[in-house]
Amino acid sequence: MDTAERLRAETRTVWATALCFAAGAIAGFIVLQGPPRPLTGPGSLSQPVAVIAAVIAAAAFVTSTLQHRRGETAPMPPWQSAVSHVSAVALTIVFAAVTALGVLLAGLVFGAGLHDFTAPSLGGGLIAGAAAALGGRFAYTAGIGIRTRDLSALLFGFLAIGTLFAMATAADPLWWQQNFSQLGLGTGGWAFNGTLVVAGLLFATVGSYIGRDLHRLRGDAALRGIAVVVALWAATGLALAVVGLVPIELSRVVHWIAAVGTLLLFAAAAATSAAALPGRPRALAIATIGLGVLLVAAVVLHWPIRLYSSTGLEAIAVGLGLVWMTTFVRVLAVLVPDLPRVSARATLLRG
Repeated sequence: MDTAERLRAETRTVWATALCFAAGAIAGFIVLQGPPRPLTGPGSLSQPVAVIAAVIAAAAFVTSTLQHRRGETAPMPPWQSAVSHVSAVALTIVFAAVTALGVLLAGLVFGAGLHDFTAPSLGGGLIAGAAAALGGRFAYTAGIGIRTRDLSALLFGFLAIGTLFAMATAADPLWWQQNFSQLGLGTGGWAFNGTLVVAGLLFATVGSYIGRDLHRLRGDAALRGIAVVVALWAATGLALAVVGLVPIELSRVVHWIAAVGTLLLFAAAAATSAAALPGRPRALAIATIGLGVLLVAAVVLHWPIRLYSSTGLEAIAVGLGLVWMTTFVRVLAVLVPDLPRVSARATLLRG
């Protein structure tokens, strides 16, 4: 993309932001008719504003994708085009979920700081417009050309936002003395469980983009190995989604099998992804060894030293895993060309 095209894209982004604000403000004004509402709690602004902003963010991503990448899949074989379209649908859901949870978390934070604040329908409409503008701009920009490392950062941010919101709305304030699964219990458990389901979808999408980048790097000759990589990331996402869909109060056995399966599948997906890279990038090797040592140390500090609960170990393990993924996709971005690569294979596994 040359300088002139970048400036045109930025101009379109500004107009998209303005349109998102206008759409959000109008929808908010209509939906929030009635007496003034508080920022959070029963009958508050947060829930309807979150829905409005999420819908507009999803629409912004779809619009941007059609504007900037229309025809990109036309020369591709059906299987490659299908993978691209499924990934786009998954990202549409993800951007809606990220926006909604971001609005809900912001409502809790501002609600705690602005006691007794209420807003009439006009003020609520302006708040909805601001939320829609932020979410819509973020999604529209992503539609211009999202990269694998952008998805990794999105996954990290989404898990952080969703977990923080779940913590703030947890039924049991002492949940941290046991494990993160306690956040999925009770009437407020939907926040944590929903976060896991959408994060599972995002894991699978990240795997699809990793497969795309590996294909750009290695070509059709490596498609069988790349298919295994993508399948393992998809399985990791599916297992994580099952953790959210089956909380421990519904079935403790299924929940823990899915949780352990998520960790094992993540390790397998990471190992096969690293093995698919040509050569042995030093940055990735150093990160893998260093993070492995830190994980062993974290396990020792949890058991037998018992410095912290299972919650602490889970947080450290997830954090280290996401740091490794971030390192991997950044190394991959250095190696991979930016231009799409059309497969010459009529089917995925056979020419």
